[in-house]
Amino acid sequence: SSCSRSPAVLGIVGESSSTSTIGLSSLVGPFSIPVISHFATCACLSNREKFPSFFRTIPSDFYQSRALAKLVKHFGWNWVGVVNSNNDYGNNGIATFMEAAWHEGVWVEYKESIHHTDSREKLLEVVRVTRRATARVVVLFLTLGDFIPLLNELALEGDPGLQWVGSEAWITARVLTENKAYGFLRGAVGFAIRNARLDGLEGFLDKVDPSQAPDNTLLREFWETVFQCSFEGGSSTLCTGTERLAKLKNQYTDMSELRISNKVYTAVYAIAHSLHNLLTDLKNDTDSGNRLVYTPQQVSKLQIQQNINNISYKSSHSPLSHYDLVNWQQEEDGTLQFHAVGLYDSSMPPEQRFTFNQGKLVWAGGQAEAPAAVCSESCPTGTRKAVQKGKPVCCYDCVPCAEGEISNITDSNGCYRCDLEYWSNEKRDRC
Repeated sequence: SSCSRSPAVLGIVGESSSTSTIGLSSLVGPFSIPVISHFATCACLSNREKFPSFFRTIPSDFYQSRALAKLVKHFGWNWVGVVNSNNDYGNNGIATFMEAAWHEGVWVEYKESIHHTDSREKLLEVVRVTRRATARVVVLFLTLGDFIPLLNELALEGDPGLQWVGSEAWITARVLTENKAYGFLRGAVGFAIRNARLDGLEGFLDKVDPSQAPDNTLLREFWETVFQCSFEGGSSTLCTGTERLAKLKNQYTDMSELRISNKVYTAVYAIAHSLHNLLTDLKNDTDSGNRLVYTPQQVSKLQIQQNINNISYKSSHSPLSHYDLVNWQQEEDGTLQFHAVGLYDSSMPPEQRFTFNQGKLVWAGGQAEAPAAVCSESCPTGTRKAVQKGKPVCCYDCVPCAEGEISNITDSNGCYRCDLEYWSNEKRDRC
């Protein structure tokens, strides 16, 4: 009988990770309880047969992975390495990237997968691979939790001199910019969820007081952590409740980066508006003499979909992708800061989706010019390309033309014989 009656919960906001969200959506899906995630980006969650009641307020990695492939191609990089999280987010995201990269003429020299539970030996092996490889650009499709252990090992061995390309999960993580040991991330580029303002949030945080919600254990724990006090007393400083968040300067009170907070806000309001519309309809039906009972199935299919359509979602139940192109730059005081230097908008025509200011970009090592990332340099005139055995077509040797043959263009695939009574000059570029 407990499975046949309507559940008390009419909607769930969460989870943050794709793997957790897959489990949650699979569990409550048969009951048609809507799940709205603010941070689960795996494209696999767009499968409506498996996850009929799943929604999200963040773009699917279907878009981000392809945008990263176009970014790599745009800067002339056709020889890269990739490292991904060994979970649903990383494995699905990097698989889509590699497929899109292949279509763009970009080849992957190596692919490494890591997880935060990996042994140090495993992480050190990944570090050795990235340092020994010829690819000087590395695409990191990693969660923050998986990235930090790898960063710690990289930091111990010094700046590897690589150009990093990051996914949205870590590219705007302020906790990384605050650690001077990670200074070798200078010049990193990647796509981030677009920034936003939440009117009223700052004023609300200034007025937060544990005494207003004495049963809120999460708020009490948060209060004790940020003010280094305890409501229980003992050896710690006693929390009085008069402390004010407005006087703090940390990631909780920083209103300059509300990229993911805005997605939580949108998820909450999607459910709130759905319930409001539901109650309005219920009142109108009651006033007209009808006695209707609404279920979570109707909340999900009727109300939430209407609300997500109102804020430009597509039929895949994921929002259209709008990303900021972010670049990590070193400030005068030596600290790292990420700056928005461009935009990717999937709703625009293909040739207009990617815009950025080249002059504002800083590259690995603080260089003003984009580093080269090719398996082989261009072959000059007088030579032809000879593909290296067992390597992709972008890896080749430049073989001089034989006597009596020439090539008068760079990257020529062959040499051509001179006409009768003509011979090739010394540079083999003219008869």
